[in-house]
Amino acid sequence: MTSTSPRALAVYDGSGIDGGLYSRVVGWADAAPYWLDQLIKVWSAVGLGLFAVLMVLAWWRARGAGASVMARVLASPLIVVVAYVVNSGFKSVVEEVRPCAQLGVRGTLEACPGAGDWSFPSNHTVIAFAAATALWFADRRLGRIAGIAAVLMGASRVWVGVHYPHDVLVGAAVGVLVAIPLALAAGRAAPLVDRARAGALRPLLGAGAVITTGGASPLEAQRR
Repeated sequence: MTSTSPRALAVYDGSGIDGGLYSRVVGWADAAPYWLDQLIKVWSAVGLGLFAVLMVLAWWRARGAGASVMARVLASPLIVVVAYVVNSGFKSVVEEVRPCAQLGVRGTLEACPGAGDWSFPSNHTVIAFAAATALWFADRRLGRIAGIAAVLMGASRVWVGVHYPHDVLVGAAVGVLVAIPLALAAGRAAPLVDRARAGALRPLLGAGAVITTGGASPLEAQRR
């Protein structure tokens, strides 16, 4: 019998929630073409780097946008860190065993993490959805791309065999719910960006939006 930690919830075996769906997805992966499995495996392993690239692109585009836009772009990496920390707290409280270990699945695309590397919620998914949400509030176009990438990241974590579907769904919710208030609050730092743009950081932060007769710069219009 597994000993019960006083700080842990009784969610050690997630197979009763959607273990059948997990097994079905892993079966699809086992029957899929080799090239597809390898593509998903690589994406699952290194795809989070795309969100960093999108943040850099958002910063570049925000150099010609308003101060609130730049403030949200600069805050986006910090928002992701906060979401990760919050999620780590959930993991340490719930302590759910990885599905590949709980169900004894062999030959998953990604090696099954060892004991103590808890499953619920999915860190990859939390990071992806927090980044996508933060980018959405800063730059709609990049936010849409990041949103699609976040969905693909979450799905890939089940496909490679290291997460239950509910790990991914809750991870997406955690990422979004943590990021929304922080992204909204980040816009209030616009005065700090304005002051920084007037000083030595102007080359990095840009000149900001150019006011036109329509009341908004072309870049501001594009991000809506």
